Amino acid sequence: MKFHHKQITFAREYRGYSQSQLASKIQGLSQPNLSKYEKGFDSLSEELVLRILDYLGFPKKWLHQSVSNISENAHYRKRATLTKRDKTTIEYGNRLVGYIVDQMSDSIDWPDFQHVPMDLEKGHTPKSVARYARKVLGLINGQPVTDICSLLESKGIVVVEIDAHEKFDGVSFVSDGGVPVIIINKNFDNDRKRRTLAHEYGHILMHCFFPVPVHRNESVREKETEEFTSEFLMPEEHIKKMLVGLKLKDLGELKRYWLTSMASIVRRARDLECISQDTYTYFYIELSRGGKRKNEGIDVYIDEPSLFKEAYKLHRDSLGYSDDDLSRAFSLPKDVITKYLNPPRLRIIRN
Repeated sequence: MKFHHKQITFAREYRGYSQSQLASKIQGLSQPNLSKYEKGFDSLSEELVLRILDYLGFPKKWLHQSVSNISENAHYRKRATLTKRDKTTIEYGNRLVGYIVDQMSDSIDWPDFQHVPMDLEKGHTPKSVARYARKVLGLINGQPVTDICSLLESKGIVVVEIDAHEKFDGVSFVSDGGVPVIIINKNFDNDRKRRTLAHEYGHILMHCFFPVPVHRNESVREKETEEFTSEFLMPEEHIKKMLVGLKLKDLGELKRYWLTSMASIVRRARDLECISQDTYTYFYIELSRGGKRKNEGIDVYIDEPSLFKEAYKLHRDSLGYSDDDLSRAFSLPKDVITKYLNPPRLRIIRN
């Protein structure tokens, strides 16, 4: 029987095995033969393929699926210190989230995507895209982006929070089924999560729907998205007058209003030429001296994403699916369903 050989690679990479490591676990399997199979050569028997799949904990039907959901926009912190294995596991996990979104589409309708993606090759700029985005979301008169998750989801972007590696911030992509998806790490401060959401939103509007020209490499795209993020969260027309003559003591109040980090506000002030480079350096020294580069001491509000959770609840409560049923229906291991759809809740133990 012909299987999608790439599905074995997917399952192996998601579980964190190299070809040699997996071959050492399966009797009768060698690394060279596994390598040939993953490249599309029929060098393994069906019985051996199924034993590999069983060891990796994936059901047989997984071999008949086809999953892409590849994104070039993954956002990592200190990427150079992230191991290849951890990075691979994160990226395959993100692709599984996109696959689950598409599988759910068979039973539910996600909100329509209510944006017109804007190609920077046709004269748009990150700043003009950010202004357009604020208009679409109904943000007027320079108001801060308060309920950012609800706003994005109301316009057809599925936002998913996951418990992820500490060096992963977020990723954005359009799923194989055409659904815009943003995945963020739930384990960070709210101001950082908000900036990550805005950053990935920029990628969706400027990069995810268009072929990427060679001259706009990753570094260029990241610069474009940072310009979008700053204008989206702190529009120049409305924040600039607040940043002229900026004092250190002003940062806390500005953070509470704009719901962005103090560090972001200081960078915005420099970029808008409201402060000198020397003043910018002074602010960063003072923030570092007070330990506020790691913990600014002020937590800002963020709402929670709901579409992905509601879709799971609908499958469970209205359509009568158990996690075992979803595992079979989506051709996924139950632990994947549990991890992304029904993670265990922490229980508070009181003495």
